[in-house]
Amino acid sequence: MIVGIGNDIIEIERIQKAVSRPNFITRYFTSEELELFRDRKMNPSTIAANFSAKEAVAKVFGTGIRDFNLKDVEILRDELGRPYINLYGNAKDIENQMGIDKWHITVSHTKSMVSVVVLGEKHDYS
Repeated sequence: MIVGIGNDIIEIERIQKAVSRPNFITRYFTSEELELFRDRKMNPSTIAANFSAKEAVAKVFGTGIRDFNLKDVEILRDELGRPYINLYGNAKDIENQMGIDKWHITVSHTKSMVSVVVLGEKHDYS
């Protein structure tokens, strides 16, 4: 059963400007995400996709960015480049309270924008 769906769109230029501010990267992204960004030569499109995905997860929760830190939501890529979600801390607690046991995420890019859709699902195992 679908528990929630979140959609977010962001201008890449906005994130490119934010990256130049002190502490932006370390405030919102995990060390694993930072490693991903370094591997991708700090591509602003990748950083924007991760930030947008965090916002979309918050929309699945229906809370906005409340009761958890954005670093509690980690967006990485598998060996094929497909994004996936790891949750920690309060975000993990919210996931458990909602009964979410599977995440779906898709990311689309244009030259200037990134769009992300996230879906949280729970299965009835009774």
